[in-house]
Amino acid sequence: MEGWEEKLEQLKVQLEPWKNQAKDQLEQLKIQVEPWKNQVEQWLHPAIDYLNEIPPMQLYAAIAVLLMTTLFLFSIRLFRRTKSNTIVLTGLSGSGKTVLYYVLRDGSSHQGTVTSMEPNEGTFLLNSESNKKGKIKPVHLVDVPGHSRLRPKLDDFLPQAAGIVFVVDAVEFLPNCSSVSEYLYDVLTRASVVKKKIPVLICCNKSDKVTAHTKEFIRKQLEKEIEKLRASRSAISAADISNDFTLGVPGEVFAFSQCRNVVTIVEASGLKGEIAEVEQFIRERVKP
Repeated sequence: MEGWEEKLEQLKVQLEPWKNQAKDQLEQLKIQVEPWKNQVEQWLHPAIDYLNEIPPMQLYAAIAVLLMTTLFLFSIRLFRRTKSNTIVLTGLSGSGKTVLYYVLRDGSSHQGTVTSMEPNEGTFLLNSESNKKGKIKPVHLVDVPGHSRLRPKLDDFLPQAAGIVFVVDAVEFLPNCSSVSEYLYDVLTRASVVKKKIPVLICCNKSDKVTAHTKEFIRKQLEKEIEKLRASRSAISAADISNDFTLGVPGEVFAFSQCRNVVTIVEASGLKGEIAEVEQFIRERVKP
């Protein structure tokens, strides 16, 4: 016990200089801060006097406006940070959108499915990712009917879309080329798509068929048809134009590379489950 007491006394003696040194430094810091303290007080006094002259109700109103503005700006920033997980499938009826929807969802083509009259909608992990470990963000996938009378439903989902998969029947493309081009033109010139620069993937479905056209052929034909639409729609009266934006660069032949948003084209087969590039597009837009 006596040995411990001696050691404590020795430690106390050793720490004494450190104690005095720390005390001196604190005193010096206090002296250095004193001028700043006086200056801050000089700044604050006029402000306090000014605030005292303001009527209480007016002051409370100003504080309330300031708080509401701060909360409003904070909520906008918070909303912008929340990235959408919505992917919209669209295209003409019979292009294979619904089959693609089910293959992405559960790996089954549901071959008995008839043409959709209502949107197929669900939030889920992609079937190919169901066994993956780690953090994976579910995808909100919407299959919008392709019938011309039902296309206005597209406007219910486009403002929230992180990406659009525009499905084209690669087998029956030529007979439907004009209709496909018109619908694609309408999608690409929608204000919600252009302003948010929503990426578009043109999915050439049924590419496993012998009679299917290649993606390059389909791309070139679509660009030619959209060039015709661009010329005709710019020539007609403004009353006949339903969209706020036009495509392409004035004086140049139209190409998808001129679009404000990114437009890519891939080949796929919903029935065969050959949809890797579609899944890649979705995952690039919907990240954990």
